[in-house]
Amino acid sequence: MNMVEFDIDTRRSIEENASLYFEEAKKSRKKALGAERAIAAAKKRLGEHEVARAASEEKKAAVKKRERKWYEKFRWFISSEGFLVIGGRDATTNDIIVKKHTEKGDVVFHTDMAGSPFVIVKAGEKGVGEQTLKEAADETASFSRGWKLGISEMDVFNVSPEQVSVTPKPGEYMGKGSFMIYGKRNSMRAMMKVAVGVCEGAVMCGPESAVRKNCEKIVVVAQGSEKKTDVAKKIARQLSCELDDVVRELPSGGLRIVK
Repeated sequence: MNMVEFDIDTRRSIEENASLYFEEAKKSRKKALGAERAIAAAKKRLGEHEVARAASEEKKAAVKKRERKWYEKFRWFISSEGFLVIGGRDATTNDIIVKKHTEKGDVVFHTDMAGSPFVIVKAGEKGVGEQTLKEAADETASFSRGWKLGISEMDVFNVSPEQVSVTPKPGEYMGKGSFMIYGKRNSMRAMMKVAVGVCEGAVMCGPESAVRKNCEKIVVVAQGSEKKTDVAKKIARQLSCELDDVVRELPSGGLRIVK
């Protein structure tokens, strides 16, 4: 039989000593209950952390498993009419898309401003609608140097592939990503505004009408004063996608989220 010893205060009566121990016992029970609750809360937080970590790892694994399409190395979007539209990110990719990915029936977009991308509507034998042409024009303007300069709209032109030449005029020199344009140009007025969404697992940035058509959730972006990385962080949180993918797709220059 286990024996329990008690210290008795001889200055107090038996009832007073009993009452004192009773109060001490209540305090001990409260402390024990508090400790149990703290342990339970800690376990819950740990469990939630483990679930979040597992979900994060699962998401990262899914991203790694997704095979990127060939056109994702360029600027790209799917038009609201279902056409693939690709654009150069720099002089090198301008050179590649014009020389290797432009075919008869496609529509080529560009501007007279230095540093503008070449944008190609991959039409093939299909006729391209006015909506796709407008979207491609806006894409060309939005990813030109005009965005960074704060220009709200600009003239963009489109031509057929046969009008684009890699051969300079006699006595002239063309750098990488530059081409001669011959014949009639079809001019269009284009606006500077894009939207970002996730299309089949890939971050897509392009004209609002196209992104809205192809993505469940979108974020509309216009010219502004916020840093690209700061805006990209907000977009990545809203769309639950990778920050680097968003940064890669946004225009260069100041930004702001419209909606």
